[in-house]
Amino acid sequence: MNQLAVNKDRQNPNCTDLIVMAEKELIAFCRAVTELFGSHQARLSAEDWVHDLLEMNSLPASAREWRLLTVKAVARLAGRLDPLPEGAFAAAECVAS
Repeated sequence: MNQLAVNKDRQNPNCTDLIVMAEKELIAFCRAVTELFGSHQARLSAEDWVHDLLEMNSLPASAREWRLLTVKAVARLAGRLDPLPEGAFAAAECVAS
C-alpha cells in the first residue's frame, strides 16, 4: 500500500483537510481540461496528476503546493498536445509580412 494512503484508525483532522484540498484541486483541474481539450485529455491529465502525487514523499500541506502538482500535470498535457496545425508557422509568416 502507498505511504500516502489514509489509515482510518489513525486519521487526523489535518489529513482530512489535505484530502479535501486534493479533491478540490483535482476536480477543478479535470473540469478545466475537459472544457478546453475534451474528456480523453482530462482522463490522461488526471492520471498524470495522481501519478505525480504518488511519487511524492508526503502530502502537499498548502493550496500552493497542490497547485504546483497541478502545474506539473499541465506541463505534461502541453507536451501531449499539438499546439499548431501543420503549416501554421508558414501562414503566420505570410500574415506578418
